[in-house]
This record gives sequence, C-alpha cells and structure tokens, in this order.
Amino acid sequence: MILSTEDSLKSFLQKIEFLFSWVRFFYPKASGYPGFLLLIYFLPQKVFCINFFASWPMHYTSRVVAAHKIKVGNNTVPGMSPHCYIQGKNGIEIGCNLKMGPGVGLISANHNLDDYDKWDVAEPIRIGDNVWIGMNAVVLPGVKIGSNVVIGANSVVNADIPDNCLAAGIPCRVIKDKAPYTGKNYGA
Repeated sequence: MILSTEDSLKSFLQKIEFLFSWVRFFYPKASGYPGFLLLIYFLPQKVFCINFFASWPMHYTSRVVAAHKIKVGNNTVPGMSPHCYIQGKNGIEIGCNLKMGPGVGLISANHNLDDYDKWDVAEPIRIGDNVWIGMNAVVLPGVKIGSNVVIGANSVVNADIPDNCLAAGIPCRVIKDKAPYTGKNYGA
C-alpha cells in the first residue's frame, strides 16, 4: 500500500507529538487540537503578548477584551480564526466544542447611549455545547444560544436561540430543527 504525502506527514506528526506536549500547559482547554497546531499560536500570543491573557489559543489578528470574564469549555477556542473580536466586559460563558468562523464578534456590552465612555450593564452571553458560529456573525449582549446550534454566516444574534436548531439572518431567526450532534463529546 502506498501512503500519500498527507498520510505520511500526519503519521510523522503523530510520532513526534510528545515534543509539543509542554504547550498544553498554556492551553489546557484545547484538548481536541494537536500540540504542533497550538505551537503556531504560542509564539505571537505568549512571547509577543498579543492576546496574552486569553487562556486559549487565539489568532494574532483576533482581539479579546476582558479575557478574565470569559469562561470556556473543553475544545473551545474563540478567536482561533482570523479577525474575530471577543469582548467580555459583561461576561461570556461558552460550553464545550464551540467552532467560530473568521470575523465573528461576541459583544457582551454596548456603549451607553448618553455617555459613550460608559458601558451598559447586561446579562453575560451564554453559549451551549457543540455550537458552530459562521463567518462574520455577531452575537450581542445578553443572548443565550442553546446546545447543538449552527448560526449562519453574517447573522446578527440579538435574541435567544433554542437548542437543536439552525438559525440565520438579520436579525437571526430559527430556520429549521437540527438532528442531534453525533461528533465527539468534549464534555467537562
């Protein structure tokens, strides 16, 4: 049997995975990601201090504000895609296995309409397990997104989204029900 270049590279990386095991100390919740991939995010984030305070790997073009108010579950790495903005001033709670496309915004606090230097207080954003948020979608303050949900690209999520559905649009609305999630369980 002849192995393709991709198969042989994958095999090689699996054999030397132990060399990258130390990087998991910095990213304990990124359990589903290989160590060599985490190493790519380590240099800009932990050495050059771009999004230094995030406890998960982030792309160097993504930004996080108030990382200490953001709680993430296993295999959840908001901002790993480029150009994401995660603002946690009122808090963000994310379950296990969140996937986000490029350019996604999680905005937990709006500016006060009478004084732009102040932030309005709101409930935190809460996102369940096994959620996929498509490219350039925006989730606004106080929104609750259930588990096993897909949010379509370019959606503006300004109201709660229930479990087990596909939702999209401006404003984001449930389009149809979704079958149960059948992928790996990363539950805490």
